[in-house]
Amino acid sequence: MDQIRMDVRGMTCSGCEKAVEQRGFDLAVLGGGSAGFAAAIRATELGARVALINSGTIGGTCVNVGCVPSKTLIRAAEANHRRSHHGFAGISSGNGGPEWPAIRDQKDALVRELRQGKYVDVLEAYPDIALFAQRGRLDGDGRLTLADGSRIETDRVVVTTGSSPSIPRIAGLEEAGFLDSTSAMELADFPRSLVVIGVGVIGVELGQAFSRLGAKVTLVSRRDAVLPGEDDDIREALLGYLRGEGLTVRTRVTVERVERCGRERKVWLRDSDGRMDAVTGEQILVAAGRRANTSGYGLEQAGVALRGNGEIIVDAYLRSSNARIYAAGDVIGQPMHVYVAARAGALAAENALGQQNALDLRVVPRVTFTDPAVASVGLAEADARQAQFEPITTVLSLSHVPRALAARDTRGLIKLVADARTRRVLGAHILAPEAGEMIMEPALAIRFGLTIDDLTSTLHPYLTHAEGIKLAALTFDKDIATLSCCAA
Repeated sequence: MDQIRMDVRGMTCSGCEKAVEQRGFDLAVLGGGSAGFAAAIRATELGARVALINSGTIGGTCVNVGCVPSKTLIRAAEANHRRSHHGFAGISSGNGGPEWPAIRDQKDALVRELRQGKYVDVLEAYPDIALFAQRGRLDGDGRLTLADGSRIETDRVVVTTGSSPSIPRIAGLEEAGFLDSTSAMELADFPRSLVVIGVGVIGVELGQAFSRLGAKVTLVSRRDAVLPGEDDDIREALLGYLRGEGLTVRTRVTVERVERCGRERKVWLRDSDGRMDAVTGEQILVAAGRRANTSGYGLEQAGVALRGNGEIIVDAYLRSSNARIYAAGDVIGQPMHVYVAARAGALAAENALGQQNALDLRVVPRVTFTDPAVASVGLAEADARQAQFEPITTVLSLSHVPRALAARDTRGLIKLVADARTRRVLGAHILAPEAGEMIMEPALAIRFGLTIDDLTSTLHPYLTHAEGIKLAALTFDKDIATLSCCAA
């Protein structure tokens, strides 16, 4: 078994087909990212032998080109920004500018370390997972064939092929040249100016980071504010903070065409009144969302139904229209979060091996790592009303949170949504420097049916941002301005 395992890890190997035929597999996982690893590991825990088939860099999007590199880059940009932007008297501003090559190289080192430690080395602990480092394709019978012609003998497949940046059709874009979220973080030379097309999570995160590292950044979108899908109060407040830092944000405009003018690119915009003008940048970053990786895997030939945008259609148990084939992660569409992908991958493996466990997406916390950060979970007010609740809301400015006052940073707000009849917590929407660290209390409250009174009667440590959740809950019934410290 050990000799077979060693052979199939290479890009090509003699005798692989024979080894596969001799061994056979209970499950094949197509894709080696977070969902794929979760599926493979869970399957082995259930006693299965697993073929893990992956042609790209092991680890998928998050560790290689998504969460890990972007978040460490964002932290580096924040550290640079804080040198001269803080509220403390007597603390001098730092001198000198950031060194992009050092920042980029440290980011890359972290990616290599986590890819090795959390993916490559992890396989050593699972002798029943065999890695095939080549492309796999399904045929008309739903069987898997590898790029070298060998076949994977299995009755069940989990597809976890992930997603890639989505590039809209814009006249002149290809000719002018552009960056996506991957290539932007790998630039050899830092751009003096950057035009970002798109104001979703990727656009605002990287746009703010590049601005804080010294680029003149312009965000453009046909939307009316940043972060579509977030609460209106959160979006408007964040938009103001971004503009306050010097980012130019052009909303309600359509990108008509792109031109290359020497070292710069010119992006022509049409506003809602039909007027045309242009913004320029040394580089263009296209941040227009992501698309499922389903092309070239033989899915349609295998009877796997796809949506118009290419995502695999699955039922509540992550089963595709081919009963032998399951799917999980970005390839099935929203919400495209690594923690959702991992959970779905594990469930897909369980169900492919005979269980019946539905993926529960009723409570999915999400975080956008801007500064201040945005974190949300549960229902917005309009969604709660549509769901037949009688929603009540409260909004608390961070200027009422002692931790924010002590840190000299009161940017942000906390908005809670509850049901007027039962007082159960239905949603939370937070804009705060540590919003991502605050969102789990409301998430647990929603999942387990806790009420406003459960939040207010629970002890919260003083001078923490988490205390803001209790203070916000108190404002459903009290005027927070009339309460003392450690209000009750």
